[in-house]
Amino acid sequence: MGKIIVKNVVSRKPGHLYYVDGSGNVCEAKMARGGRKKKAAKKTTKKKKR
Repeated sequence: MGKIIVKNVVSRKPGHLYYVDGSGNVCEAKMARGGRKKKAAKKTTKKKKR
């Protein structure tokens, strides 16, 4: 497990993942499904032919 060296250095954005790469840099990557709510699906109706 890692150690916390300094707190609150990086301002975090919702829906992003933060990690330390091999060089020791903090990297930011957008998560595939995080941070946003899904839109409601529209209901479609078929009209009957008479």
